[in-house]
Amino acid sequence: MDIIRTIPELKRIIGPVRTSGRTIGFVPTMGYLHQGHLSLVKAARSECDFVVVSIFVNPIQFGVGEDFEQYPRDLASDARMCQEEGVNLIFSPSEREMYPRGFDTRVQVEELTRGLCGRGRPGHFRGVTTVVTKLFNLVEPDIAYFGQKDAQQALVLKKMAADLNMNVTLKIMPTVRETDGLAMSSRNAYLSPDERKAALVLYKSLKQAEELIKDGSRNASKIIDTMKEIITGEPLAQLEYIEIVDTTNLEHIDYMEAEVLIALAVKMGQTRLIDNIIVEVQ
Repeated sequence: MDIIRTIPELKRIIGPVRTSGRTIGFVPTMGYLHQGHLSLVKAARSECDFVVVSIFVNPIQFGVGEDFEQYPRDLASDARMCQEEGVNLIFSPSEREMYPRGFDTRVQVEELTRGLCGRGRPGHFRGVTTVVTKLFNLVEPDIAYFGQKDAQQALVLKKMAADLNMNVTLKIMPTVRETDGLAMSSRNAYLSPDERKAALVLYKSLKQAEELIKDGSRNASKIIDTMKEIITGEPLAQLEYIEIVDTTNLEHIDYMEAEVLIALAVKMGQTRLIDNIIVEVQ
């Protein structure tokens, strides 16, 4: 397995892979890998001939006062896990390598980024779409793998790839959870023992919403109110948002008649957690 730090090195390796006709599977990450990331790697390994994982904590998707400097990093551990999963290449560039002096271009998806996490994190998705565009151009993957936990990001990236006629298929893989239901996230490492226990209210509220829908509830506001009661009943939880939206345009829904995305963001202490589920309304 190669660990590549520079763009010329990456191109030198990717070029022959492409010309040989081998399929490239790509898993973009910010590192500090966990089983959620590895589930994407396993999917890529099973479907593609050559697997690339990028490890890059992308500064332009972090806002002022967010956790860019504190974001957990452990390339040695990440490399061991990738080696065990049969990854062919890790691309782990420096900030200057990705954004050299004078870099002045951004990629923006408009409507899909206005709500949910985009409302509270201005500029975040512009940073995501910009770095992923660069990575797609460099790696030239046939298939790129992302997790459903970042549901808005997944839809934004699929829209970007379609609008810009990118020659890549995006596959969105199921959220991987701990045994108690907490969605796996690199930021879970920030949680104190009490915060880790309290964080279970996210999944508890989502499952309660799912049960209400299965029992016939269709009024989105009433379901959101029930979820809010669960979240605000936990003293350590600071609710940022709960929304029920359609799964295509992320538009607000009042009455549920088809598939919906139920998404929320909650802060536990200084740690911002997100989670979601998709529910098929019968």
